[in-house]
Amino acid sequence: MSLAVETTAALDVRPLAGTLGAEVLGIDLSSPPDATQAEAIRAAMRDHKVIVFRDQTIDRAAQKDLTRVFGPLLRVPFVEPMADDADVIAVLKEADEANVSNFGGAWHSDFSCLEAPPAISVLHALELPPLGGDTLWCDMAAAHEALSPGYRAMLAGLSGNHTGRPYGTKAALKVPNPSRSIKMKRNDPAADLDSVHPVVRLDPETGEKSLYVNPVYTSHLSGLSREESRPILRFLQEHATRPEFTYRHRWRPGDVVCWDNRRTMHLALNDYDGYRRLLHRTTAAGEVPIAAA
Repeated sequence: MSLAVETTAALDVRPLAGTLGAEVLGIDLSSPPDATQAEAIRAAMRDHKVIVFRDQTIDRAAQKDLTRVFGPLLRVPFVEPMADDADVIAVLKEADEANVSNFGGAWHSDFSCLEAPPAISVLHALELPPLGGDTLWCDMAAAHEALSPGYRAMLAGLSGNHTGRPYGTKAALKVPNPSRSIKMKRNDPAADLDSVHPVVRLDPETGEKSLYVNPVYTSHLSGLSREESRPILRFLQEHATRPEFTYRHRWRPGDVVCWDNRRTMHLALNDYDGYRRLLHRTTAAGEVPIAAA
């Protein structure tokens, strides 16, 4: 990928890291993107997997308009949305919430436990700590490409079981809420069911092959025991999150960041006790994962 500025008819796209991440300039998201802008935004997402819009002043309706550029809105399960807007989740941790886990605080791809997991997620930063609270993304396509040919061949025939059981009725250990400010839905029978997805996923638009496992939802590899699966899954996580495959975003108020859940994992850092942090999240629906040939 070239680090030069890419100019389209609608916007400028400036890469932010070696394999993924780009800043998109030349657009005010307070109005719905027109057809040319929408296609340029989708192209930036195809090329960079994580795209950043700085200094935006938008309301929830405008955020949803941006999300629809990527597909229909998806109301994700297991997390309570805002009381007055079922399409938006308030990602909030209050200043007095100390020594608690945070929402999204482990490497994951959003809700990969669903039969058709989300395609694109969108976060809009409203209130931020003076320091801390960064988000990291890793490039699962670059990580796959960097594997040896033999390892890629081994993975090509494998599938992973993805489970939402921490939210279900059969969870051996009920996971506590990350904070009182984010309400998680528990005892949902739908969460007890596994979804089986290919370990190497084909992107339907770009043709890229990406690793599609993550430590939050992938319980084991299909046909293998958890014990047999553990070293493979551990290796893939450690490999995919190597620094050269990552982009770290330091948030500023007004930032809008969109990312492709099909080709990335992400992690929210929890290093800002004593400060309030509020972002609004929306989600675009995705397709059933396709196995790479």
